Amino acid sequence: MASPKDDAHGGRQAKKATASGWIGSALEYYNFFIYAQEAALIFPQLFFPSGNPKVAIIASLATYGVGYVARPIGAFVLGHLGDTHGRKNVLFICMFLMGFSTMAVGLLPTYHSVGMLVPALLVVLRLIQGFAVAGEISGASSMILEHAPFGRRGYYASFTGGAGRSDSRGRRVPAARRVHAGRHVQRMGLARAVPAVGLRSRRGLHHP
Repeated sequence: MASPKDDAHGGRQAKKATASGWIGSALEYYNFFIYAQEAALIFPQLFFPSGNPKVAIIASLATYGVGYVARPIGAFVLGHLGDTHGRKNVLFICMFLMGFSTMAVGLLPTYHSVGMLVPALLVVLRLIQGFAVAGEISGASSMILEHAPFGRRGYYASFTGGAGRSDSRGRRVPAARRVHAGRHVQRMGLARAVPAVGLRSRRGLHHP
């Protein structure tokens, strides 16, 4: 029979795991979904031929959909690594992959500079984003479930689902500044991941 001290420790672990999962998922989903806005607003101007704007925006939005192709693969591969090597280590990898790929999108040259190489690189980076966000949501949910008290697992695990809706509001940016602002947001992808990794490393979570 668990002692009150053990129950208190388990409650703290559950709250730490939930906070860690929510913060990481919110940041990853922020990076994932700002791509959708920029794919509609600025990527057609930067990364695709300007001769036919309709084709450019369709191709740009198609790269957004590519991220969902990688999600089942990411959930399977990173979920298995989480089972065998620990959730925390895998979640660090997910944060780094998402931050790196988001930053790399902001550093890509334009279509007019290197041609079709840019759309190809954009697809690769989008696949990495999809791979990483799938590992984050499955890993964070599993970590929370493993630490949550019996009878409240659904409640605690729901925080990772709510994280994806915490980034839906944005500030209206004038058209003249839109491209610069959008690229700057992408370049800060890795910088956003660093504080979250540091916070997770100090959470003191112990794997059951």
